[in-house]
Amino acid sequence: MNRSLLFLITSITIGFAMAATTFRTSPLSITGNAGSLNSATPMLEPRSGHTATLLSDGRVLVAGGMRGNQDFYKSAEIYDPSTGKFQPTGEMHQRRVGHIAVLLRTGKVLVAGGWVGDGETDSAELYDPASGQFTLIAKLTSPRGRPIATMLTNGDVLIAGGEKRNNESLASAEIFHVKSLSFGPTGSMHHARVSHTANLLNDGRVLVAGGYGDSIVSSAELYDPKTGTFAETGSMGTARCKHTAGLLPDGRVLIAGGSESRGWDRNLSSAEIYDPHTGKFTAASPMNDSRFKLPDEAVQLASGKLLVAGGSRKVEVFDPASGKFAVAAGQMSDPWHFMTETKLRDGSVLLAGGYPNGPQATTKTWIYRP
Repeated sequence: MNRSLLFLITSITIGFAMAATTFRTSPLSITGNAGSLNSATPMLEPRSGHTATLLSDGRVLVAGGMRGNQDFYKSAEIYDPSTGKFQPTGEMHQRRVGHIAVLLRTGKVLVAGGWVGDGETDSAELYDPASGQFTLIAKLTSPRGRPIATMLTNGDVLIAGGEKRNNESLASAEIFHVKSLSFGPTGSMHHARVSHTANLLNDGRVLVAGGYGDSIVSSAELYDPKTGTFAETGSMGTARCKHTAGLLPDGRVLIAGGSESRGWDRNLSSAEIYDPHTGKFTAASPMNDSRFKLPDEAVQLASGKLLVAGGSRKVEVFDPASGKFAVAAGQMSDPWHFMTETKLRDGSVLLAGGYPNGPQATTKTWIYRP
């Protein structure tokens, strides 16, 4: 088995004592109402490294992931906010963890890539909420474990980076063409990346930041769908991977947390903001906790604030007006890693799964209310 896959899986079972020392608590950045966190109905299966996708009808598709070492899922389940409960739905054709899932404009969900137990996969499927079934479609141009996916303004999907066998991080990217249900190559990134982030900017370009290839990188790039090419832009102040990133209402991008190491040490509380007008990153006020193995994209709330969850018992909210983070009321039971966060139609956020500083994923879920 390749080293990258082993790292993902064995990080569940080793280094727990070390991990427990990495979460730093500091005084709250701001006071005031930062919302609240409460326990919710558990999932049917314990999952980490899964995906959770808001469907057009307001339900949430939870797919794949893993229970623990080598215990990967084909199964999927649906969360219904009207009942607050999960129910089973059709299984995927491929067990997978660290895959991508994107809601298409057709209302179907594209699921592709990820690790499958003996390496990465190039398989792709479509989930149809009407039938509750997955259908295999054309394969990716390259097998990818933990790539990043971003829907472009024309409805197609950019899939960039990830890993292949023998610990090979990828610089290549491809496009899912929604009309033909096929994948095709596009320009490659300047740096190979995995555990990076990608955010659609207001002008239709995509900011790709951080991650690791041969080493953890601070570099960032912009993908232009008009030319199908990547161009380097300003670098972050800190090299980081397994961080989160979210679009702010004014079009800037917040980057927060992550790690300067591929192990359990050197986790980050720092944050910075990218300005697409200047192409530069500037330091922002830090979070109250250092945290990594975060959801790829921070959730933008109706207020324009950004929710950051995972890697800590606490949930934090970034306020672009003050430029600071505040901690929500309530805590999770453990600092869940590789959990998911999904904004629901009523503005609340479903937080689901992940694994703690221990060997097994969880079925636990929470609802964050602003």
